[in-house]
Amino acid sequence: MLLNRLLDLGEEESIFLAEESWQDLLELPVTREILQEDLDTDACIEVKDLGFALHLSEPAELWLLLTDKYSTQKILSEHAEKWHSRIIKTVQANEAEFFPALTEYFSNSLAAELFCESCSLEGAPLYVDERIERLMQLLQPILPKDESILEICCGGGMATRALVRLGQRPLSMDSDRCDLCLALKSELLDTQRCFVLDARLLPCIFPARSFHTVLGFMVGLIDDFNWPLWRDIILNASRLAKNMVLFTVYTQKEAELIAKALGDVGWNGRVIDNRDSRGIYDQWAYLAVMDG
Repeated sequence: MLLNRLLDLGEEESIFLAEESWQDLLELPVTREILQEDLDTDACIEVKDLGFALHLSEPAELWLLLTDKYSTQKILSEHAEKWHSRIIKTVQANEAEFFPALTEYFSNSLAAELFCESCSLEGAPLYVDERIERLMQLLQPILPKDESILEICCGGGMATRALVRLGQRPLSMDSDRCDLCLALKSELLDTQRCFVLDARLLPCIFPARSFHTVLGFMVGLIDDFNWPLWRDIILNASRLAKNMVLFTVYTQKEAELIAKALGDVGWNGRVIDNRDSRGIYDQWAYLAVMDG
């Protein structure tokens, strides 16, 4: 586990995050409860500027990692003084190391059903190889090599496979934990490169223009009723792109709605007719680059 490496602990050591999801890392509900208690910790590892790992012996021996890195409310500093006398070491970690370590932890916990009472889903996610091949044909002349990519609304990772086959290493996310769980159990998504979150909260974790490209495949179905929701998703995700955005949809109307929303905030793009005889996936697309 990357967290063991990051904390310089042996693989046999048990490490748990206080929170159960990325959204909880923004709101810190469990961390707040823990800080109100007088935890009996006999050792502490400081993760410089990122958090603290507390060693607990009861009810089981483990390390409990607390971080407020991604929350707007920095609450750990108020309580750090009582742990200083128990610090056995301080480790350094940057964001490029910390984020994938937390992501891997959540992915492994999700696949192990640690946060679920029961799972009614079985088998592997739907994969249509014809769709993957068509996406590769669409993407190959568009995507630059060795640039950072964020894929929103990845579902079970079918479109992610097109990116992987093209040699890309996207960071993929979706709000549906069951879709990601199935893909992780089937080893179709990378534990360090996928996470569960409402896409509207992405700017809470990543600064603007963090990625070269932001992609979303088969976003929608978008209609007049749910367009305000999808508009928020598209605009919040696109703020993280430095150079390019691409979204595929089912209908021309959906693509044109996206084009209008992104054009209003400075993107210069075009609607692409990508229809085929099957008429199911990725029939229309909007591709844009940022003005200037």
